[in-house]
Amino acid sequence: MSEEQEMDVALDGRPYRVRHGTTLAALVSELGHEPQQVTTAVNGTFVRREERGGCVLQAGDAVLLFQPIVGG
Repeated sequence: MSEEQEMDVALDGRPYRVRHGTTLAALVSELGHEPQQVTTAVNGTFVRREERGGCVLQAGDAVLLFQPIVGG
């Protein structure tokens, strides 16, 4: 990938490079996570699983991936 085709986002507080046009769904897949096993937020806003494909990441976005907490 050339630098013109890449941009920086913050992934769980650390710099991470992605291609321009990368969706949140594609990032989750690229990282090897099962979509139903991870919860996501971009810039502090929760992104539902079914909305990830339409969530195109922008340079400087802060992306959080975390395991949902289940208990009782």
